[in-house]
Amino acid sequence: MRSLAVGFVVALAAGVLSVPHPASAATQLVANGTFSGGVSGWKQIDQAEVTADAGRMKVRARTMVDQPWKAMTAANTTATLRPGKSYTLSFDAQASQAFTATATVQYLKTPGQAQSLNQPVALTTAGKRHTFGFTALAPVDTSDLTVEVTFQIGQQTLTPSVWFDNVSLLETQTTRPTALHVSGGSNPARWVAANRTTDPARAQAIESSIATKPIFEWFGGWFGDLTAAVDTYVGDAQAADRLPMLVAYNIPNRDACATESTGGAGNAAAYHAWITEFARAIGTRHAIVVLEPDAVAAAPCVARVGKNPEDQYRMLLDATQVLKTNAPNAWVYLDAGNSTWVTDKNDLVDRLGKAGIANTRGFALNVSNYNLTTHTDAYAVEVKNLLAAVHGTKTYVIDTSRNGNGPYSDSTPDDNWCNPPQRRLGTVPVRQSSGAEYLFWVKVPGDSDGQCGIAPPNTPAGTFSPYLAMALINGTP
Repeated sequence: MRSLAVGFVVALAAGVLSVPHPASAATQLVANGTFSGGVSGWKQIDQAEVTADAGRMKVRARTMVDQPWKAMTAANTTATLRPGKSYTLSFDAQASQAFTATATVQYLKTPGQAQSLNQPVALTTAGKRHTFGFTALAPVDTSDLTVEVTFQIGQQTLTPSVWFDNVSLLETQTTRPTALHVSGGSNPARWVAANRTTDPARAQAIESSIATKPIFEWFGGWFGDLTAAVDTYVGDAQAADRLPMLVAYNIPNRDACATESTGGAGNAAAYHAWITEFARAIGTRHAIVVLEPDAVAAAPCVARVGKNPEDQYRMLLDATQVLKTNAPNAWVYLDAGNSTWVTDKNDLVDRLGKAGIANTRGFALNVSNYNLTTHTDAYAVEVKNLLAAVHGTKTYVIDTSRNGNGPYSDSTPDDNWCNPPQRRLGTVPVRQSSGAEYLFWVKVPGDSDGQCGIAPPNTPAGTFSPYLAMALINGTP
């Protein structure tokens, strides 16, 4: 496929696409966690001074103390905990100096007993999102079931100040949500919000055909605060009783074959730290994760830069173990390429085994590709049957975001994966009762594959283009 230049550049601006919350949405148990109107409901205890400061809550230790709880703030929750249920406490925190504080969720009647959460929190002068999952314990004294969230900042040698914001306490849904999350922060939704007035025709078309559909959110090293990014996205879905869908995309030597999306963590240790933070930010909440698109199929290509493909599989194996331990309610699908990439299915099964397929729910196919669902289904069934003999029953999902017209063909087939012309949106995301467990839009329709094909100039991989979006809506050019 030869490159076809189109002359404009797209700038994204933040926007919000309103999604109604259902009646079954999770209840926020912290009444005033954003502090936009002050610090009402938050108590200053012993040597703590609690004030509002530029839309945040500032907690200052007046003097040095011998116990953390001798300088703390606390707020009662709007409802009691349900013993045995899972919860997530999240908050932003920034300190005047580095030290370790303590966050608790405890019964007011017996604060030192049956604490559901007693968590050290490493604070620094840089603001960061913290998120902790826990299981509620039964109260020791049932005469008063009032629960409080506390932040304890007392120190023996310091008198720190800490700024808190966006404090949230939510119970994990008792049952797994069936509806998929539609994010107002997706690239298409943000573009629609920013261009509704200046480009109304395209904005309306992109909104109705793409932005209001459930699309995966991609996570990599481009987030300065990964915990904040994951927690915000998953928390928004949880609050709406929707199922969040995440792509983990940060393995070292990423996109080793095509090189349009090169990057990733610097080494195995850095990747372990990254995927651990990613998994912990999801916590016990329900989610779907597609793990590292292309990493299994493209593993042999890392040899081009002097790396060992076996190390790639070992990093993926570690990632599946980390997700299984730290995000136990996430359904993880290990990416397996597409139906025309690894033609030797026994070889693919061997690779998936080394990459940890046993720790996952199954595998993903056709991510960012164009192969027809029928062709991919046939391939997937063969892979599934081969896997069953070694790793037990696994399910699979298929990316249908751009396969409405199937693959593109021309005289230069090596680059036909990269923003080809005349492609079309595929089946809208849905869970199925047979075949693929889900048909998903993993690739964000309108996001570029790279600086190639029909992409406008200066549209690198991952950048949204309304031109590419409209091309998928209309099946042209």
